[in-house]
Parts: sequence; C-alpha cells; structure tokens
Amino acid sequence: MTEQTKSRQPVRVFLVDDHSMFRAGVRAELDTITDDIEVIGEAGTVGEAVAGIGHLKPDVVLLDVHMPDGGGAEVLRQSRKATPDVVFLALSVSDAAEDVIAVIRAGARGYVTKTISSQELAKAVVRVADGDAVFSPRLAGFVLDAFADRPGAAPISDPELDLLTPRERDVLRLLARGYAYKEIAAELFISVKTVETHVSSVLRKTQLSNRYELSRWASDRRLV
Repeated sequence: MTEQTKSRQPVRVFLVDDHSMFRAGVRAELDTITDDIEVIGEAGTVGEAVAGIGHLKPDVVLLDVHMPDGGGAEVLRQSRKATPDVVFLALSVSDAAEDVIAVIRAGARGYVTKTISSQELAKAVVRVADGDAVFSPRLAGFVLDAFADRPGAAPISDPELDLLTPRERDVLRLLARGYAYKEIAAELFISVKTVETHVSSVLRKTQLSNRYELSRWASDRRLV
C-alpha cells in the first residue's frame, strides 16, 4: 500500500458532558457521519472524566464547560499533568467571553458551541488532533482580546456578571435571544420550574424588573 492510499488512524475521542442524552447524541452523530473519529469513552462528572482520560488516553477530549462539580477547567487542571499529549476541545452551550477565556487559559486547544453542525464538529475534532486551534467564528475575537496587550481589549471579568452562576448565565443568554421558558428547558435539559427559579434569581441579583431589561443587560455584556 502506498503512502497516498494509506488511511489515517481514527482520532480517538472521549466525551465529557453531564447530560447523558447529549453525549449519546454526539456519539451517534460522529459514529454515523465519519470513519475518521472513534468515540472510545465518555463521562458525566469531573471525577469520571479525569479517571477515564487517564486510563484511555484519548487523542481528543470533547469537553463541556459547565458541570455541577467543577466543569471543564477543573477536568483540564487535573488531567493535563498526567496526560500532556491529550488535546482538549471545549463544546459548550455558552459563548460568553469569560467562559471561552477561562477554558483556553486552562489549556483547551479550541472552543466551539453546541450550535455547531455534526459535520463541522467532526472537522474541528480532526483539526485539533492535527495541531490546529479551532474556534466558532465570533469566539476567536475573545481570545485575541484577552491575550492582547493593547487598549480596548475585552475585560476577562465583570463584577456584576460574576454574581451569576454558570447555569444562570446560560439561562440568561437563551432568554435574551428570545427563547421561551419551555425552549430554554429543552436546550439545557432542565425543567421549566428550574428555568423559572434561575430567572427569578437573575432578576434579583441584577435588580432588574423583566426579561426585556435582562436582554439589554445581557447584550451590553456581550452575552447574546
């Protein structure tokens, strides 16, 4: 067999996300659309992820940013010393600047949002495995700003925004985009009642009165 006709070994991928239905969907999509990727394992918590990554030593980890027990940055912190050759690609519902910057600072090679198509996700996985850095289009600017020593660079923290939990930011972002409570619940795999609780908490913390004021507040902070 010549060099030209040799096929590359599949990129071995490990999925980290606290929603089992989402993991199952990503696994099914990647298995269906390409032979260039092999999903070899998955985890729903930080502890499971660190153990699985250390044992299986995948080529690429698809990493959720927000999980109840610490999130993607914590997985990176605990895994990188033991598995320095593993590449991490963040895959998150969040496209907030502070989330992007935090996970890149922790060592991720790229960051894409869950709105990405299956085909584009597969391409992103192969690209980071080959050494490229990959970002959803508007997210690259956040990284450039954060690491640029120049006037006008985007701030990496916001005292008012820091009052909100990661899940409250996710709910606020979707609310500001015009999603109904039921749609937010479906997108984040939580109940409508939980969405209502998060919205009430955000209104209280921001001292705003309604979703229209919240939308403007979120837009001012580049959350939308």
